[in-house]
Amino acid sequence: MKKSIKANGLVITAVGLDLADMWSDWAGLDQHGTVVHRDRVKTTESELRRVFGAVPPTTIAMEVGTHSAWVSHVLSSLGHTVIVANARRVALIHRNKRKNNRIDAEFLGRLVRVDKNLLFPIRHRDENGRADLAVLRSRDVLVGCRTKLINHVRGVCKTFGAKLPKCSAEAFAIRCRSSLPALLHPALNDIVVQIAEMTTKIRAYDAKITAMVKRHPAAMIVKQIHGVGELTALGYVLTIEDPHRILRSRSAGAYFGLVPGSDDSGEKHEQRRITKEGDCFCRRLLVNAAQYILGPFGIDSDLRRHGLAIASRGGKNAKKRAVIAVARKLAVVMHRLWIHNEQYNPLFNASQTAVAA
Repeated sequence: MKKSIKANGLVITAVGLDLADMWSDWAGLDQHGTVVHRDRVKTTESELRRVFGAVPPTTIAMEVGTHSAWVSHVLSSLGHTVIVANARRVALIHRNKRKNNRIDAEFLGRLVRVDKNLLFPIRHRDENGRADLAVLRSRDVLVGCRTKLINHVRGVCKTFGAKLPKCSAEAFAIRCRSSLPALLHPALNDIVVQIAEMTTKIRAYDAKITAMVKRHPAAMIVKQIHGVGELTALGYVLTIEDPHRILRSRSAGAYFGLVPGSDDSGEKHEQRRITKEGDCFCRRLLVNAAQYILGPFGIDSDLRRHGLAIASRGGKNAKKRAVIAVARKLAVVMHRLWIHNEQYNPLFNASQTAVAA
């Protein structure tokens, strides 16, 4: 028999849903904060529609995770208001010593009933944006796997006294196949073939990314910066999706976790390492772009001068701090160009200083 969605005539006004791969727990609270219904639901679209389609439109809270994007879309289509919580920011959930699915579901329900802002809600990207971003991430996985295979081949050859020639990852399969020791052919030939196939697939992804840039004009705007390629531009645009999500351009660095954390308590004011909040994939792309800007092929620009000035101060990890500082400033400049649709001037600050002088 189907369980009732009401208890003693009290209607559910808030729901906490703890998502899991197979079965998800949920708790329904009434207007007084009393748990009037607990249940488990299979984490499939049909079951979610069956169970929550019988619940009058209400507010449902869930943690961000693997399933939260599609589940929130399903529940929203049923008329519910869905709040996706950033559980890392909610100490009652991620630091709870009595953590289990039932308790988490109840906490989510209670918090969203009091004030949804206590859950630090996030907003999922649309399906098309997530699909395009998946292309970038898939390419990144292939590149990482190819790098591991190349390192494996080089490492094994070194143990036999054979040093393979230096070359790019793209040319590795062609340049190094003839240099493999004969004794290692049975062990490494198949891997070298796999590396060649991966290179072909990565090039196919690159072609998709080039075509994808045309569908995202914002990527062309931020790509004006020398050192920001198609991959970084698309990753930045697709990760943020809506530039107005960041209220001020100066906050773009914090959005990607590129600002130092702090520990202020009483007389104690301690600066920590960067927070590493936000999307780690895009943060890595920004750092890679910053390394290029500061590298031998980077052109003269405000970004490069900013980084070189920090690196010139010397001290421990000065170069690393310079790269992070440039990546942080790069995120700010890209957002500024995007939201104002401006032309990029690499020496804007320098020209302003010259005019003032």
